[in-house]
Amino acid sequence: MRIRSATREDAERLLEIYSYYVEKTAISFEYDVPSLGEFTNRIANTLKKFPYLVVEEEGVVQGYAYAGPFKERAAYDHCCELSIYLARDAQGRGYGRKLYEALETALKAKGILNLYACIADPIIEDEYLTKNSEQFHQHLDFVKAGEFHKCGYKFGRWYNMIWMEKMIGQHI
Repeated sequence: MRIRSATREDAERLLEIYSYYVEKTAISFEYDVPSLGEFTNRIANTLKKFPYLVVEEEGVVQGYAYAGPFKERAAYDHCCELSIYLARDAQGRGYGRKLYEALETALKAKGILNLYACIADPIIEDEYLTKNSEQFHQHLDFVKAGEFHKCGYKFGRWYNMIWMEKMIGQHI
């Protein structure tokens, strides 16, 4: 297993991974898969300021994680929002933990103190959404910080959204 920075050349594979979450799950609240050009631009824009990491096994990208601004105000410069997506058949191999650990290390070096994850949360688990994302973050010491009720509508049903947070530095 190897973790490295994403490049524009990874966009096609990363979009392939992400498209499953858009089309078949409520993990992403996007309705339409972005174009390759749009997705490539998302990667490039993220890399201007934040880490965007991929995990490879035998040269095949198995997942990715990246950070972005929590909010676009200077007072939030020590905070980041994280996102992670793994290939459907790559779950349960420790890739997610390794990606987040590498992301955390990179963000600490940039002076980031607070990590946030915005997670789709089922009112009742169904074929589109379970509590796996929340449980994954709990295992990595994130705690639930807030909940919004019935704010995401996809596949003809309503979903909640939760915010989870993790402090990774000292607030002096």
